[in-house]
Amino acid sequence: MRIIPGGFARTCSGYPSKTVFERSFIMPDWNASQYLKFEKQRTQPAIDLANRIGLTNPVRILDVGCGPGNSSRVLKDKYIQARVIGIDTSENMLEKARADHPDIEFRLCDASGDLSELGEGYDIVFSNACLQWVPDHERLLGRLMGLLRKGGVLAVQVPYNWSEPIHIIIVEISKTDRWNDYFPEKRIFHTLTPGEYFDILSGLTPDFEIWETTYYHVMESHEAILEWYRGTGLRPYLDALPDGKKSEFEKEVMDRLIEAYPKQKNGEIIFRFPRLFFTAVAR
Repeated sequence: MRIIPGGFARTCSGYPSKTVFERSFIMPDWNASQYLKFEKQRTQPAIDLANRIGLTNPVRILDVGCGPGNSSRVLKDKYIQARVIGIDTSENMLEKARADHPDIEFRLCDASGDLSELGEGYDIVFSNACLQWVPDHERLLGRLMGLLRKGGVLAVQVPYNWSEPIHIIIVEISKTDRWNDYFPEKRIFHTLTPGEYFDILSGLTPDFEIWETTYYHVMESHEAILEWYRGTGLRPYLDALPDGKKSEFEKEVMDRLIEAYPKQKNGEIIFRFPRLFFTAVAR
């Protein structure tokens, strides 16, 4: 079965290809405490993704890019009997994950590298808001599907907010003459379009689904939006800047945020965040 809701046909042609997302910056240094300041909002997509997995009694689950363990917790709570293994490249994230979730196994592992040490025969390979940092999704998804037993499920969520004001603002500011020289290294945003994922997944299995959900987060202030992005999308830019320039860069972003995100009548702010999901069953 292959299901793509009507919204795909309506919006797919408007999505830029991955090459449009090239931009200068370095790989971020993750901070678990910063990331978890919005734990409830960041965890909801993992809950929604887990609820779309059609298995009842999985035994082995791999959480790729587990971060501080919030997504692994979702999986363990849903499948109490299962052995859940979370992998991540950040020691800071893993330290927090191990401290907060001692009943779950966590390992240092790079999803873009050799995964053979993880073994095969998983019932679920899960990834929440991680694969956008990993290159070559055509090869990657094939390797992740290869970790599954027959009938096992690959379940993935990636942010899909390239057209949202916050993303556009950061990219535009980073390109200005004042800031461009601070980001000399090219980065490619590895997320593909829904159509590209369709072609990859259809070559791996006839049984997959693709869908998109836009979350309307309620923020109490513009500073809260900036604080959210300090834990993710703004992180690589801040890491590339000298200490004396970080606050200046953030101020320019904040000035644009105030214009782009109007307050509601009660003073709160709607922060839209689209996310792309897909599941695929191994054959």
